Amino acid sequence: MTFRYALELAYRGTNYHGWQIQPNASSVQEEIEKRLTQLMGNIPVSVVGCGRTDTGVHASYYVLHFDSDKELDVNQLVYKLNKMLPDDISIFSARQVTADFHARFSALSRTYHYFIHQKKNPFSLDSLHVISELDFDAMNRAANYLLGKQDFTSFSKLHTDVKTNICTVSEASWSQITKDTWCFEIKADRFLRNMVRAVVGTLLEVGYGNLQESELLTIIESKDRGKAKLSVPAHGLFLVDIRYPDFSVSKK
Repeated sequence: MTFRYALELAYRGTNYHGWQIQPNASSVQEEIEKRLTQLMGNIPVSVVGCGRTDTGVHASYYVLHFDSDKELDVNQLVYKLNKMLPDDISIFSARQVTADFHARFSALSRTYHYFIHQKKNPFSLDSLHVISELDFDAMNRAANYLLGKQDFTSFSKLHTDVKTNICTVSEASWSQITKDTWCFEIKADRFLRNMVRAVVGTLLEVGYGNLQESELLTIIESKDRGKAKLSVPAHGLFLVDIRYPDFSVSKK
């Protein structure tokens, strides 16, 4: 009999080349699989994550699943993993889930935050320092063009292996966190590689006054990555939420 478990966790992506295992580069997935394999008596364990995050991107909330041929004490699993994992990866919870639960394909939506700060601050290393003044009202009006079901090829990394570039965006807006800190929140059923960083980079050009609000729609309709602006750096980006049906896994 096989048992399926879901883990809720967080990680700081600064020291990793993204979530996914890759040759000759450290990854969050590799760290977790290595520790789980040790816990299972060196029987190899493969985990499936809710999605990829690129090099340097963080996750304040992430979900993975894995299968085991034996029933596990979930409290002990969390305790032991946290003792073994590096300080920049933290396991929140573990729970047994149904066999049809899939961390990636069962997800209904994902939410990302991108943080910027307008005053130099040594404690804002996971946020983009922007010196110029920004028109956040214009940026929010432009962000409205992102809403709905559309082809986001213009904001996707080229030559990816996905079958479609169509995504449904349900939320996209900027909000002020503190006097000098702003956050862009975007929620969708799925995201393309580099999509959020390319969107933020393009919206910043609206904020600088270099791009008209309505030009965002023109960029989307062009389905041409060359029409969108440069992507912002990875260190300001966080995956913050994943939603599943039937509360198979729920954020605490």
